[in-house]
Amino acid sequence: MRYIKLLCFLFAVSMVVGATAKKSKDKDKYGVYMAGVSASFTDSLIYFTDIQYLDSAMVDGKGFLVGRSQYSVQLKDYLETKEGGKNRTCFMFFNVKKNKLEKEISKLREKYKKGNNMVIKSVNPEFKFEKAEVY
Repeated sequence: MRYIKLLCFLFAVSMVVGATAKKSKDKDKYGVYMAGVSASFTDSLIYFTDIQYLDSAMVDGKGFLVGRSQYSVQLKDYLETKEGGKNRTCFMFFNVKKNKLEKEISKLREKYKKGNNMVIKSVNPEFKFEKAEVY
């Protein structure tokens, strides 16, 4: 009888520990810091967005931003309609930690500045990424 009670107790403890471990992993999936960069092969103008936090964005189990192509299209559409930029290629940079993303973006800015042949411009702060539709 004593062993049965011990087994029941251990089973209950393992269920509680398993449930709390799963919650902590899930909370890291949602909420992503992201920034967009847009370049063109036909001109020397490079656009950088501000780093934005999107709480509805999600990172999948492999570490990829879910709907990343839709976020790129949002930036491309904005630049084509508001800034008159044609044939832009947009890149998305993201991380769940803001300071890591800031480092990555600053390194990229420095690379573009080194050549002295690129014009770096910030995207108007009115531009905000919106939740991507996941199919």
